[in-house]
Amino acid sequence: MHSDEHWMKEAIAAARRGIAAGQSPFGAVIVRGDELVASSHNVVWLTTDPTAHAEVTCIREAARRLGVIKLGECRMYTTCEPCPMCASAIHWSGLASVAYGATIADADRAGFSELHMPCERLLGEGGSPVRVSPGLLGRECSALFEEWKRAGGRAY
Repeated sequence: MHSDEHWMKEAIAAARRGIAAGQSPFGAVIVRGDELVASSHNVVWLTTDPTAHAEVTCIREAARRLGVIKLGECRMYTTCEPCPMCASAIHWSGLASVAYGATIADADRAGFSELHMPCERLLGEGGSPVRVSPGLLGRECSALFEEWKRAGGRAY
């Protein structure tokens, strides 16, 4: 069985593919058991879709591949703390858990216009059963913002 760190490294690789494609430095993967179901990065600029965050595009792909709208047997690993939109999508898709690396504060410092609502707080106060694991490979995930800036990235 692959470790949580293994799956976060897969999410980091997805974020790097996004950076190489001129996108924002966010990546996510969805796993069921020890199987990679979906891997995605942010495609907001590519699709001119402000909702095309890595988490949302990954949920869309996983649901399509599995032919379901409830991903209760699945876990998400994402390079940055989910914003309120993504946290809501995680809840509505029924994911069992989400682990993230960098924080909303890290994204804010990189120039992203973040809503300062912690993922754990939003899901907890909303009564969501999704388990949240913060800080997984946090330093490595935070470093993606610097890689993105060096590549000429721009926030939205």
